[in-house]
Amino acid sequence: MRWYRPLLYPFSLLYDGVTALRNIMFDRGIKRSTVFSVPTIVVGNLNLGGSGKTPMVELLIGLFQRDYQLATLSRGYGRKSSGFILAEEHLGPKDIGDEPFQIFSKFGNQVTVSVGEDRVMAITEIMARKPETQLVLLDDAFQHRYVAADFYILLTTFQKPFFKDKVLPLGTLRENAKGAHRADLVVVTKTPPGIEKELKDAYCSKIRKYSDAKICFAEIGYGQPYPLNPRFLQEKKKVVLVSGIANDDLLFKQVSQAYEIIGRFDFGDHHHYQIKDLEKIRQKAGNLEDTMILTTEKDAVKLKNSAFDKYLSEIPIFVLPIKIEMEKECLSWLTSKVETIVGEKSGVSEN
Repeated sequence: MRWYRPLLYPFSLLYDGVTALRNIMFDRGIKRSTVFSVPTIVVGNLNLGGSGKTPMVELLIGLFQRDYQLATLSRGYGRKSSGFILAEEHLGPKDIGDEPFQIFSKFGNQVTVSVGEDRVMAITEIMARKPETQLVLLDDAFQHRYVAADFYILLTTFQKPFFKDKVLPLGTLRENAKGAHRADLVVVTKTPPGIEKELKDAYCSKIRKYSDAKICFAEIGYGQPYPLNPRFLQEKKKVVLVSGIANDDLLFKQVSQAYEIIGRFDFGDHHHYQIKDLEKIRQKAGNLEDTMILTTEKDAVKLKNSAFDKYLSEIPIFVLPIKIEMEKECLSWLTSKVETIVGEKSGVSEN
């Protein structure tokens, strides 16, 4: 234990008390939550970052975009703008944030992508500008209780589940683990392949102390790398791994099984790439034979910037797609629940 850890206990107790009081005020109606006629689904977590919220939102888009007009809404963490913004072709990560830009880059106009700190106002704006919207997906809004969503998906990683964590600043919990009781579905993400049933049962037992929600386990799936610049079509055997995510340990482990990693740049989460970063990457990989840069989709959307064209034309940068893989039974259950919610909310007025 680090020497200063005991000093954090009073601050953790204070933070826990403040967030608990806030939740009590919402539970008792002292603070008001708004119910919308359009169905809303929240994807979030209790821990800070790195649980796979964006891949989960993309999974939901994949499940429902054929049947419903979808809109996504997030705060747009890391953007330099403020207020409500609808994603458009001329906007970039600095305008709408990393994750919304990634979703817009992948799905384009098939989905309405929006950002806004005030979720109540933002949903109202979405419905005013896109009245055909049939389902709103709120990214990272588990603690944003001013919206009373119809369905709550709580994510927690297998490596650091919320029931083993502590409230800030002792741990990484944004609120007490008791907050899990608001979830309708708890997804244990980043579950290693081949986990024995006994261990899954143990996790379920511990989650059950806090929530009666449906529990599903999900693995991280990796697709075939594709080039950021079409000029480079051939994959290389050696890799310089570049990432700016909350935790890239699983990414490193996966890549090392298929490639020889000769260099690694582990930037901070939501890192804004600069020319000096590309210079360092080029110096590392530029003169090496049979070597490519391998990065995540989240990083790729920021690297594909006109300011970096010079570097993109000189070195092969490949993108590794990442997705959440859930069991068919869980996907069927989730699909049925959402379809029921959308059906029941047809014609319901806002409160």
